[in-house]
Amino acid sequence: MSTETPAIGRPRAFDEETVLARAAEVFWRHGYEGASLSALTSAMGINRPSLYATFGSKEQLFQRAFARYHETQVASVRAALEQPTAYAAVEAFLRSSADGLTADDHPAGCLSIQGGLACSPENARISEILAAGRAATESALEERLSRAAKEGDLPDGMDARALARFVMALSAGHAVHAASGASREDLQASVDIALRTVALHP
Repeated sequence: MSTETPAIGRPRAFDEETVLARAAEVFWRHGYEGASLSALTSAMGINRPSLYATFGSKEQLFQRAFARYHETQVASVRAALEQPTAYAAVEAFLRSSADGLTADDHPAGCLSIQGGLACSPENARISEILAAGRAATESALEERLSRAAKEGDLPDGMDARALARFVMALSAGHAVHAASGASREDLQASVDIALRTVALHP
């Protein structure tokens, strides 16, 4: 009978937050289906066994990477919605979004748009995850605008839900244009027009 002490598993030689950030960038650039395991493991600096042992599967890795990304976006949205008026909140949301979509420290555009807006049927779950993230942001906007309506901070008859949908649609359109090469100045000019066009003052 062997008296050898069982070997203790080696500690992970990587930081999960760091590799998740790298994975998010690959998904952001190539979309879920376009992100190969080879591209992911190369960017993350780990091998396939480590990926599977830590994250379970490519889909689970995406879920973790997107959750991390979404938490960052939620923090930015909350800061914008804390502005004292509906106009200021919408302006802060759109301008911070335009800045983020064209920042130099990550791919242009938005992971929630480019990650898997169109997926094959077997990967429909990815599109659902991304849609849920966008819906959560829209709900936060609607809640803030509904409060503004109750406080008399929106024009009479303004539909808070429709306004929230408009703001989200504009932001999503900006994401597509940013991914196609639109500059920060281009997007901010579009925000200027939107703010002049939509009467948000009561």
